[in-house]
Amino acid sequence: MSTPGSLQLVTSRSRIKEALLATLFFACAIVAVLGVALIFAFVAYMAFPVITEIGFLDFIFGTRWSASSGEFGILPFIVGSFVVTLGALVIGAPLAVMTAVFLSELAPPKLRAWVRPAVELLAGIPSVVYGFFGVVVVAPIVARLWGGVGFGPLTAWIILAVMIVPTIATLTEDALGSIPMGSREASFAMGATQWQTIYKVVLPAAKLGIIDAIILGMGRAIGETMAVLMVVGNAPQLFAGITAPIATLTSQIVLDMGYATGTHRTALFGMGAILFIISMALVLTVRLVARFGRAHG
Repeated sequence: MSTPGSLQLVTSRSRIKEALLATLFFACAIVAVLGVALIFAFVAYMAFPVITEIGFLDFIFGTRWSASSGEFGILPFIVGSFVVTLGALVIGAPLAVMTAVFLSELAPPKLRAWVRPAVELLAGIPSVVYGFFGVVVVAPIVARLWGGVGFGPLTAWIILAVMIVPTIATLTEDALGSIPMGSREASFAMGATQWQTIYKVVLPAAKLGIIDAIILGMGRAIGETMAVLMVVGNAPQLFAGITAPIATLTSQIVLDMGYATGTHRTALFGMGAILFIISMALVLTVRLVARFGRAHG
């Protein structure tokens, strides 16, 4: 009989259990990969007629979208998606990073115990609630201060900026927390203040993790649908100002999918394929940044 802590021989029963668990985990991983591959294959198959029915260049670079006249140019939606996303990042990324710095480096434990759950709670609020807030509160303020009807990029920037804060702040805080305390102590030992240590030591050391967080926040913003649909104005036109209504890829797909048929439906699947490619490009960017960090770390 073995005593606690002593070595035991691995039995054949244990080997079988481990083999079954390894097979189960492998199957779960394969299911995830197959799920992504099948979704992409389905969307690509449904979108392929875009090339023959509309023409790839006309589809991507066309500036007019009118189902009634058979015109399906998605350039205004691509531009609108990036305008909304980049504007939200300009507002939301600094807010999220500064929140993470406060939680990681400055906040007393009792205050951190209140602020962190509040930030995480933002991720749990349904996007339709953000949309209602944008329609009822933000849009009237924007209309009063900047003119227009209140629906457009500026309103979408404000709403999306708040929505991406939890993603960027949480990942940035993890990146800051991974920096060894020795780096901070060495900075203090050389006479640096806390702010100098944060600015000159901690943030540069965590920059790759912060970049990853911002890129993932961008993916969260560019794929958002319901909140954007409610506040962006949904006008299929090129960007004409921060208060002029525009449309995005996601908002137009939701608006049209319920009644689209024929070439119109094919064009919507083409827009979905473009979104899929953009999302994959963002994930690939994160991987390349991480690989670059490991190679030069």
